[in-house]
Amino acid sequence: MMKNLKQFSAVSIIGLVMLFFATSCDDDSETFFVTAPTAPVLADLGFTQLELDPLNTSNPAVTLSWSESDYGQPTAVNYSVQFSTDDAFTSPVNAATITGQTSITLSIGEINSAAGSAGLNPFEWAALYTRVVASIGTQQSESIASNTLNFQVFPFFNYPFEDYYLVGNGTAADWNNNNNNPALFRDPNNGNHFTFTGFFTKGGGGEGDGRFKVLETRGLWQPQWGSSHPDGDDPIESVGDIAGNPGTQDSDPGRFGVLADGYYEFTIDFGTKKYSVSPFDASGAADFTSMIMQGSALTDTAMNQLAFDTHLWYISSIRLVPGDVQFMTNTGSVWGAGTSFSGQATENGGSIPVIVEDDYEVWFNDLTGRYIMIPLNL
Repeated sequence: MMKNLKQFSAVSIIGLVMLFFATSCDDDSETFFVTAPTAPVLADLGFTQLELDPLNTSNPAVTLSWSESDYGQPTAVNYSVQFSTDDAFTSPVNAATITGQTSITLSIGEINSAAGSAGLNPFEWAALYTRVVASIGTQQSESIASNTLNFQVFPFFNYPFEDYYLVGNGTAADWNNNNNNPALFRDPNNGNHFTFTGFFTKGGGGEGDGRFKVLETRGLWQPQWGSSHPDGDDPIESVGDIAGNPGTQDSDPGRFGVLADGYYEFTIDFGTKKYSVSPFDASGAADFTSMIMQGSALTDTAMNQLAFDTHLWYISSIRLVPGDVQFMTNTGSVWGAGTSFSGQATENGGSIPVIVEDDYEVWFNDLTGRYIMIPLNL
């Protein structure tokens, strides 16, 4: 009898536990239903043309207003402001997203950036289309677009890149922050990645010789970039992390360095915050005696050869107009590529596009074919 009672008790306990879990797992939450939403309606702009002023980019340019979209429930509605070069919004650009509001004012800089991202050329009148897309939730569910408006816009050019320069007693500039400091060469496919291949000197051979850092602006010591070690307590290493004042800290970063005179490839990536310094074999490189910039963007112009490193060629300032350029050596070989502002030219590699008129600083490295053309006024 006692044995049967124990079995009954065990079965009863298991049943109670299963009943508890069954009742506790019942979903008695309410389901959220929305009706077919009504589309927001954009109000007329009140103008048909907008010329953007590059000197006052923070000033208001456009105020967009629209009626509220109704989802049949008291819920916060997201509104994304989109621009496009066509009324079908084949490749829309999201300029801003706000929640629970039915108007927004965009600055001159924001409209110019949206126009450029949409694909409009600078300094040309062209149509820019705009609309508002309503949605709900963090996943932008149940989206619905407003009517479309358009206006003629005259964008200016917004140079999107940062440029960097060498400084230090291992380089041509020495520790002078405004001494024709050579520019680093930007990867055309990664705006954070830069390379410099060239001659570095160890000078007197001491621990403090053969050193260098990277500047963002000639003539200014900040922002500056170097190794993650403290300045003055910085071993010479072939790879490591980078630090910047004020990019990552208030104090100055450490110095990069080389162990002996020679050609090196220096890479620095401002996205990964990593750098490397490795020897480069320049023994078989051609020694050109002259270099000319040619093409439809300019009149043929001789480049300057850097005395410190004869494989580097530069022009401090030259006016370029929309068109193309190439580099021609004294041997008659012509070097080019297909990317504007920076890239890696090859012999018979085509023409480098110039997409906006300005005064440019130009550097070309005949060891690697890398070039950089830095607009001075944009």
